[in-house]
Amino acid sequence: MSGGFGMNGGNGASGAGEVFIPGLGPQPDPATDAGDTPKARRTARPPKLTGGTRKSSIKSARSRAREFALQGLYQFLVGKGEASAIDAFTRDLSGFHKCDSAHYDALLHGCIEQSQELDALIEPQLDRRLAELSPIEHACMWMGAFEFLRCPDVPWRVVLNEYIELAKDFGGTDGHKYVNAVLNGMAPRLRPHEVQADRAAGKASKGESRP
Repeated sequence: MSGGFGMNGGNGASGAGEVFIPGLGPQPDPATDAGDTPKARRTARPPKLTGGTRKSSIKSARSRAREFALQGLYQFLVGKGEASAIDAFTRDLSGFHKCDSAHYDALLHGCIEQSQELDALIEPQLDRRLAELSPIEHACMWMGAFEFLRCPDVPWRVVLNEYIELAKDFGGTDGHKYVNAVLNGMAPRLRPHEVQADRAAGKASKGESRP
């Protein structure tokens, strides 16, 4: 994605301990705050600058929307900026016109507005404190939980695969395995009929063990 994570000019880290958020200037990076544990500092690394392993030419409009929403939610989690400023900045990025803007809107604003509800679904699946999740893992889990809840037209296995791929493309080493385990853990509760039907047919992902 052009204008990807971590680049100067508004949406990434400019140096140790600073993150530029549109309209707000440099903000403290929670990954480097003195009060963080060493484990949290290792986990909350900046995302990669590349656009991922999937070719842009074969990405659907919804897949692109998820990438842009991930970028916006990363900014929100790291810099605690205003949703409207983050939204305006993200919409101005190169390639945004190719995404499903309605799906992007639902993900970005829905996850921010319903963050407490989504965190309540995520926390029981974790083996660490919520604050120790990297921003990319956290955002992928938010969006996956949101789509399970609010986007019944998207099959649960599509939701799962999309966020595993996003975590692979932009997250840290093995972060996608954790996203996989957490989303697999909540799917039977949020999409019970789909999951049961898939498992009866032998199609459901068994997930991966938590790191």
